[in-house]
Amino acid sequence: MLDLGLQDKHVLLVGAGQGIGRACAAAFAAAGARIACVDIDAAQAHALAAELQQNGGHALALHADVRNRDQVTAAVQATVAALGGLDVCVDIIGEARWGRVLELTDADWDDSFALVLRHVFYLAQAAGRHMITQGTGGALVSIASVSGLTSAPLHGAYGAAKAGVIALTKTLAVELASAGIRVNAVAPGAILTPRVIARMSPERRAESARAIPMGRQGQPEEVAKAVLFLASDLASYITGQTLVVDGGATAQFPLSLRA
Repeated sequence: MLDLGLQDKHVLLVGAGQGIGRACAAAFAAAGARIACVDIDAAQAHALAAELQQNGGHALALHADVRNRDQVTAAVQATVAALGGLDVCVDIIGEARWGRVLELTDADWDDSFALVLRHVFYLAQAAGRHMITQGTGGALVSIASVSGLTSAPLHGAYGAAKAGVIALTKTLAVELASAGIRVNAVAPGAILTPRVIARMSPERRAESARAIPMGRQGQPEEVAKAVLFLASDLASYITGQTLVVDGGATAQFPLSLRA
C-alpha cells in the first residue's frame, strides 16, 4: 500500500463543513490523520466530526470566523491543545461577489478580499509560527482558483483575491522553506459543490460541461485528492506551486476546434 505519511498527523481544516472541505476531511481521515474541522457553521462542523468519528476516524469540531485574526489564532491553539500538534493546515474558504468590475462597490471588493485572501494571511502566520516553534516542519495548502490564473468576468474581485492567494503561496514557500514547511495551492475549475449546484440550473451546468475538454465538471473529491497529495510525503520536494484541477479548461486555446 502506498504510504502517504499522514498516519496520525495533526491536520487543521478550515472551511470543512461542506463541499471541497468535507471531501478533504474524508480524504485525510481515510489516510489516518487526526483532524480539527473548523467552520463558521458550528452545526456543520459538529456533524462532520461526528460522522468521521462514527467511521473510525479521529476528529473534533471547532467554530470560528476566520475573517477575525483572534479567532484564527484561537482555532490554531485549540487544534494544538486537542490533537497534540499541528502538521498540516488546509484553507478551503472563498466566496465570490458577482457583478462587472465597474459596478462593484467598495463593500464587494473588501468582502472578497476578507473572504478569500486575508484569512490565508492570518492562517499562514498563526500556523506557520507554531510549526516553526514545533520544529518538525509541516505543510500549508490553500484553495486558489483558475479565476486567479485567467480572467474572471463578473467576479473580478474574487479573481484578484485568488491571484493574491497564488502570489502569497509563492512568497510563503520561499520564506518558510528553511523551517521545512512546504506551502502550495490547488486551483479548481468548475467543481460541483453544493453551492454551485444550487446556483446553476441543469441547463447551465450542461453548457459549462461542453466547454471543458474532459466534458464534465469536477467533483469535490477530485480536488481533495490534489490537496491530500500536496500535504503528503509524496510531495516532499514540492513547494510554491499551484496545482490546477480543471479538466483541461485552462489548457485549451479558446478559439480551437475540438473533435
